[in-house]
Amino acid sequence: MKQTITAMSLALMLSACSTVSNWTNSIIGGSDNADPPAPLIDIADPVPLKELWSTRVGVGHDKQFVNLAPFVYGGQLFVADRKGRVVALDAETGKEDWEVKTEVAISGGPGAGSDVVLVGTSDAEVLALSAEDGSLLWKAAVSSEVLSVPQVDIDKVIVQTADGNVTALSLDSGEQLWIHDRSVPVLTLRGTSTPAVEGGLVVAGFANGKLVGLSAEKGFPVWEASIAIPQGRSEIDRLVDIDGDPVIVGGVVYVTTYQGRIAVIEAQTGNQGWQRDMSSHVGLGVDFSQVYVTDDESNVWALSRSTGASEWRLDELLNRKLTAPEPIGDYVAVGDLEGYVHLLSRYDGHIAARAKVDAKGIRERPLASGDILYVYGNSGRLSAFALPGV
Repeated sequence: MKQTITAMSLALMLSACSTVSNWTNSIIGGSDNADPPAPLIDIADPVPLKELWSTRVGVGHDKQFVNLAPFVYGGQLFVADRKGRVVALDAETGKEDWEVKTEVAISGGPGAGSDVVLVGTSDAEVLALSAEDGSLLWKAAVSSEVLSVPQVDIDKVIVQTADGNVTALSLDSGEQLWIHDRSVPVLTLRGTSTPAVEGGLVVAGFANGKLVGLSAEKGFPVWEASIAIPQGRSEIDRLVDIDGDPVIVGGVVYVTTYQGRIAVIEAQTGNQGWQRDMSSHVGLGVDFSQVYVTDDESNVWALSRSTGASEWRLDELLNRKLTAPEPIGDYVAVGDLEGYVHLLSRYDGHIAARAKVDAKGIRERPLASGDILYVYGNSGRLSAFALPGV
C-alpha cells in the first residue's frame, strides 16, 4: 500500500485528466499527510555548520515540480527560478555578477560549459546565454518539456526531454545534430534524469528502466542495459522510471530506478556489475569508497562501491522526502521537505549537524563544490555553507 501511495504522489499520467493531475501535484507539494515525517531529534554534539552567505533567487520553483539545480562553472554559481530569472554569482562570496529575466518558464537547468549557460523550458526550448553577461546567444526548439539539466560535451549540448528523447544541439548555434527517439510508458513519474556525459559517451536513463550508452558524436546506441524490468498487474506496479541522475565515476556508471534496483555498469561496454533491489526516484551520490542512496521512504544508505554491501543505513529521517545525497569531505548532505539540510557522517551515518534553509522545503540535491556546500530551497532561498574539516 505504501508503494502505491508513493507512486501516486509522484506520477503524472501523460493522458491524465486535470483532476488527477491537480491531485497528484498537490501531494507533490507536500499536502498529503498519509505518512507523516519523522520528528527531528536534537543533535547532542553537533559539528559547526557555518553559513557563509545567503540570498534569494526570484520565486524558486514557484510550487512547480521542476529541476532547478545550482551549477558551478569557472568560479561562478549559476541558478535559475521558475519564472525565467537566471543569476550568476561569485561562487565564494555570493556577490551577484549579473541577472537576466528570460521571460520563459524554466523547467531544467542551468548547465554550463565553454562559457555558455544553458536552461530548458516547459515550452520545449533550450536557451543558451553568455556566461560573461547573460546575453542570449541562441534559442532552439526540442521535442517536449525539458526537465533535465542540459549538458555540454565539447561542441555539443546534450538534453533529455520529458517524451524520452535525447537530443544533441550545436553549442555554437543550437542547430539539431542528432536525436535518439525513445517512447515512454503510459504512466511515468514526473521527472527526467540528466544524462551523464564523459569520454565521448552519453549515458541516459529512461522510464522503462533501461540505461543506454550513446555515441556523443552521432547519437547511435553503443550499448543498452535493463536495470529494472516492469512487473505487476497495474500500471503503477510496473513503474520503473530512472529519474535519479546516472553518475559516472572511475569508468563505472551508478544508477537507481524506482521500484527496481541500484546497479553498476561498465561505462564503455555496458557490462553489468553488482546490483541490489532498492527503490529510489531521487538518485544517489558517490565518493571514493561508497555509494549513497536515498530510497523512497527516505532511508539513507551507504553501500560499498566494490560490492554493493551495506555499510550503514539511517532511518531517523523517515518520510521527510529527502533529496539525493551529496558527499562532501567526511559528510553526506541531504535536504528535506521542511527546508532543513542535514549533515550525515560518511563513516556511520549519524546526523552530525543541521540547518534551516527554506520554510518551503528543499527538493534539489545540495551541491558540493570545493569546500563549500550550496543549498537551494523551493522558494528561492540559496545558502552557502562551510563544513568542518573540508
